[in-house]
Amino acid sequence: MTTVELDTASAWVVAIIGAAAVLAQIAIAITSLVVVPRNRRPQTALAWLLLIYVLPIIGFLLFLLLGSRRLPKRRREKQTEINQYILETTEGMDRVRKDPPWPPWLEPIVELNRTLGAMPLVGGNTAELYTDYAESIAAMTAAVREAERIVHVEFYILSLDDATAAFFDALEDAVKRGLTVRVLYDHVASVRVPGYRKMKRRLESMGVDFRAMLPVRPWRGQWQRPDLRNHRKFLIIDGTTAFTGSQNMVDRGYHRKPLRNGDRLAWKELVVRFDGPIAAGIEALFATDWYSETDELLLRESIVAPEVDPELGLDAQVVPSGPAFEGENNLRLFNSLLYAAQEQIQICSPYFVPDESMLYAITTAAQSGLDVQLFVSEIGDQTLVFHAQRSYYEELLRAGVRIWLYRAPTVLHAKHFTIDEQVAVIGSSNMDMRSFSLNLEVSVMVRGASIIKRLREVEQSYRDNSTELTLEQWMNRPAHMRAFDDLARVTATVQ
Repeated sequence: MTTVELDTASAWVVAIIGAAAVLAQIAIAITSLVVVPRNRRPQTALAWLLLIYVLPIIGFLLFLLLGSRRLPKRRREKQTEINQYILETTEGMDRVRKDPPWPPWLEPIVELNRTLGAMPLVGGNTAELYTDYAESIAAMTAAVREAERIVHVEFYILSLDDATAAFFDALEDAVKRGLTVRVLYDHVASVRVPGYRKMKRRLESMGVDFRAMLPVRPWRGQWQRPDLRNHRKFLIIDGTTAFTGSQNMVDRGYHRKPLRNGDRLAWKELVVRFDGPIAAGIEALFATDWYSETDELLLRESIVAPEVDPELGLDAQVVPSGPAFEGENNLRLFNSLLYAAQEQIQICSPYFVPDESMLYAITTAAQSGLDVQLFVSEIGDQTLVFHAQRSYYEELLRAGVRIWLYRAPTVLHAKHFTIDEQVAVIGSSNMDMRSFSLNLEVSVMVRGASIIKRLREVEQSYRDNSTELTLEQWMNRPAHMRAFDDLARVTATVQ
């Protein structure tokens, strides 16, 4: 073949490859227009379509990998089974007094939660809040040492380090005393923390029955979308005492490297200890996750509420959420409470990236004259989320929301909010689209003057350690930072 013939053949090959690439991009674009918007929020669909049109091949492959928010079919079936079990197990546990000052708007919200798969609202509970990181670990450690029958542990991140060593010692002692000890931790989140293998060896050596939640191990046939995670955090003792909140079982600095100025990030959390029948609701949620990972149904071994006087103490309801549920339970609960507020809304969320419905609820409340305050961190530990969060500040400030920035190097990681002087929600859920759509979360809705009073003290401590952000300050930030915030906002909607 002559040189001319070779050049002609090469030109044809290049032309054919180019035409095939163009046709492939057209096919991807057309297919995406049909597939991507299906059962997605418009803002999420638009974000995916933008990514696919800018980077067709890469964007489409990412969509195939991360586009589905559904857990594997078998796991969804197990969730349906356990939901029915929970309904049967908790039937008749609703025991609260609804005399004044019971707010009239609360009853339909309680019913909404129940319809979506929540536990009953139960009275007769007590609650103790922990805001000091080491103190909360010490309290959980002490509770394990006082356990008499069963210890159930579930954390998004479980790590064996100097801060948590005593907790692991207490678990080992509980096993030696003949107690049943079960442990769950999120696989992807925990494996990223230094010392993961050491932690596993310790659990094995002490004889604890443990499992990794939502494991991503394709070589074992264990696969689902890798960023669908179990973000729940709780400890249950004998079915009557439960700890839950924002804190993981790991060193306060998460083993992060120092910042450029030499400071180290330090997480500030909120943990609540519940005593009373609400612990049975949290225990039922542990049973759900245990069944999902092991096929072992824990029956009623500890999911039995103690006899209490519903006229005493706090009313509380456990609300689970996550991709195993049809609806976004936490988002529906949060929005219902936001619209029910008559006087004030106080929100603490480390990752605040609301969807459109929540943004409207919050800004509507502020524009209606309610006292709406948001507590967030001055510094972020997740760059894209931090900048996406900042992109909402202007709209919030213009609506009248007061924004408090907790001073660096502390990361305000607590997750809670209060509505008027009536209701509080404490749990693992952030107010962002990841927590609404991708993570398995736990929220506890609580009604009672004592816990609201204590949370008001916590909120004031945040103000004392924060700087209030003003609209004038915010509008004077550098233009390049504003552009980066807006770009991050787009990426945050790709769920």
